[in-house]
Amino acid sequence: MPDDSIIARVEGRTARLSLNRPQAIHALTLEMCRSMTEALLAWRDDPAIDLVLIDHASGRGFCAGGDVRVAAESGKGDGTAAREFFHTEYRLNALLFSYPKPVVAMMDGIVMGGGVGVSLPARYRVATERTVLAMPEGAIGLFPDVGAGWYLPRLLGRTGLWMALTAARLRAADCLLLGLATDHVRSADIEAVKAEIVARPDQIEEILTRYDADAGEPPVGLVRDRIDALFGRPSLDAIVVALDADGSQWALGQLAAIRAHSPQTMQVAFRLFRHGEAMQGFEEEMALEYAIAARLSASHDFIEGVRAVLVDKDNAPRWDPAEIEGVDEARLAAIFAPLPPGEVWTPLPNPGEKASFRDG
Repeated sequence: MPDDSIIARVEGRTARLSLNRPQAIHALTLEMCRSMTEALLAWRDDPAIDLVLIDHASGRGFCAGGDVRVAAESGKGDGTAAREFFHTEYRLNALLFSYPKPVVAMMDGIVMGGGVGVSLPARYRVATERTVLAMPEGAIGLFPDVGAGWYLPRLLGRTGLWMALTAARLRAADCLLLGLATDHVRSADIEAVKAEIVARPDQIEEILTRYDADAGEPPVGLVRDRIDALFGRPSLDAIVVALDADGSQWALGQLAAIRAHSPQTMQVAFRLFRHGEAMQGFEEEMALEYAIAARLSASHDFIEGVRAVLVDKDNAPRWDPAEIEGVDEARLAAIFAPLPPGEVWTPLPNPGEKASFRDG
């Protein structure tokens, strides 16, 4: 049965998926991922459908991420529920990445974590002046996932690594500069834009061009050189040293953001970025991210991060280890090791020819 947190319907030749959980800023649940996947599979080969539009039904954000609190607190306490969620969510991400029909994501408002995973595979990614995009998983002991290891290394310079390590919050102008968004419209026009896309999906590019609005100057453009210089070091430890040595207010702010997150997560994010640079396909990336997620979801830092940020909300997590320098090579190698046979992530069966992958 479809979950009522997802509204799936067909309007003319446009199929629509609306996230409908406003009380949680549309944070994705296992049931929501299943419902979206079911609808997308039904529409994939339907000749009556030309385009898929993904938006949110109401509220102040598109999607605040995955509802990891539910995953962390349910099940046997051994990460079983979290692994089921990530396995299903990553299949949804991969399905969207290789989807044969144009997908439009209306990135109005908050777009974080799992919301990024639903948005970035879309051919058209529409931001507004309300858009705030970030990958803040480090605050709860997780890592930038949902394909971030594929997308972020392919951004300009070292901006993707900077995003992964600092959980920087980007507005529309920065999203356009980095290619995270393809278009920008005013939030006041968003309903009109959606209505026109639904009515004339074959004219989407003309519609988005007509409603195009100036997003202003991108703040990231002012610090691009500093990001590339300071985050272009050969290790996370070296980045930390460089930021500290720089001593500027901006550099120390980035260092404080890194140190506020799980040291284990920060080392994982750095290594994932380096692995992602060499990845040949998106499904390969998702298999690696699932192996990492399967291990971290049963780790002390994830359970402690969820407690500190989402349950007790004291924002005082006790990380183990407590310092970046304490995360040794043996621990990282174990996190990144392949899963045993039978536990490996696999994409959904894809009928017909093998999908061709495209850079995010």
